[in-house]
Amino acid sequence: MANTYDFGLVGLGVMGRNFILNVADNGFTAYGNDLDEEKVNALIEEGGDTNKVNATTDARAFVNGLSAPRKIMLLVPAGKIVDAVIDNLLPLLDEGDIIIDGGNSFYTDTDRREAKLKEKGINFFGAGVSGGAKGARLGPSIMPGGSREAYQHVKPIFEAVAAKYQGEPCVTYLGPKSAGNYVKMVHNGIEYGLMQLTSEIYDLLKKAGGLTNTELHQTFTTWNQGRLQSFLVEITSEIFAQKDDLTDNDLVDMILDKAKQKGTGKWTSQNAMDLGIPVPTIDIAVSMREISALKEERITADGLYDRPKPENVVKASLVDKAEQALYFAFIMAYAQGMHQLADASKEYGYELDLGEIAKIWRAGCIIRAALLADITDAFKANADLPNLLLSPAFVEKVQATVNASRELVAYGAINGIPLPGLSNALTYFDAYTSERLPLNLIQAQRDYFGSHTYERLDRDGIFHTEWEE
Repeated sequence: MANTYDFGLVGLGVMGRNFILNVADNGFTAYGNDLDEEKVNALIEEGGDTNKVNATTDARAFVNGLSAPRKIMLLVPAGKIVDAVIDNLLPLLDEGDIIIDGGNSFYTDTDRREAKLKEKGINFFGAGVSGGAKGARLGPSIMPGGSREAYQHVKPIFEAVAAKYQGEPCVTYLGPKSAGNYVKMVHNGIEYGLMQLTSEIYDLLKKAGGLTNTELHQTFTTWNQGRLQSFLVEITSEIFAQKDDLTDNDLVDMILDKAKQKGTGKWTSQNAMDLGIPVPTIDIAVSMREISALKEERITADGLYDRPKPENVVKASLVDKAEQALYFAFIMAYAQGMHQLADASKEYGYELDLGEIAKIWRAGCIIRAALLADITDAFKANADLPNLLLSPAFVEKVQATVNASRELVAYGAINGIPLPGLSNALTYFDAYTSERLPLNLIQAQRDYFGSHTYERLDRDGIFHTEWEE
């Protein structure tokens, strides 16, 4: 069996099995490895032709069955399991072999692993894979980072299995070290923001407009045919149409309002604070998942406080404004994420091309949206664009939708409907586009109580005042 398979994959759960079958469907032979014999047998059975796809529980047989340089992808849970798998494979590998971590590993772990394996002559890639189980099978968006030279060995396989947007594969070499995992982390942060914004608009339409699930299904279906066309809007429309198997109700009404998280949104938020980049729409999306977890406390608090009864609104007008506000807020979420990527690229030496990143997100991934074609064009027009809001192409889009956002944020505040993602998006926009902010007062306060000094508008230099008590 030696040197017969083009591609190896460790971890034959749903994602791994789907990915390896995708590889085999696209003309490459693939060999899987898992400790679980049932998963190994399931892949062999589903793959059919063992000359195209095969699997084993034996790590040595697995490694020996791969052509050089060996290309081995790991689709196992992030953390210590990744290190354990690498340590298990390492004695069996030869110099020049390639290990690809396809999980949601934290970017500093990827840097550590890459440095360790480089010393042993092994190439290590952190490659974000987005699109869920369906994407893995039919074409995900793939975000690889590592050695540019080693990527050439992986490139034909990744380009074949990746999603296609107008014929172009949604994968590209992103940069050295942990560039791939970092981009996937920020991708997930944007995803948190978009999901939070979508849920708020749903809440507003339901509470203020009284829209039924049938009307919500129709509304989101219509939106998905316009400028809001995106994976998340599409699946949201389908969710409203899903009946519950256990009752006569719609399924969405039977799901507990406590959202879980795996940490990638939190990592994005934490790292943005380390970099000094504002991503308030992502921050509040993380916070809202944390607030949602306090279900018992929320039930108690709901009984302690009065809440305004939403004022009557014209349903058609509300739907129109909601579409505008969601489009506006989506732009803000992407702008914040791209701003973070631009700064991280300088800080960590990733050499990211933001236009290429937006390009590979246009299909296959969870945050794919029609808007990404415009974002791609904006960064192609100006690769050094610090923020999407500074792109002339986006000024008109924002100007046309910001007033509807203002109206809905005000309505939510007056009527007790929480719209934290939308209001944070609006505040971010208003602050970013303000020539003067009141932070001069904060600098004065800091100098007053801590002699932290300040700068002046009318002359250069650092100043301190002996403030009068």
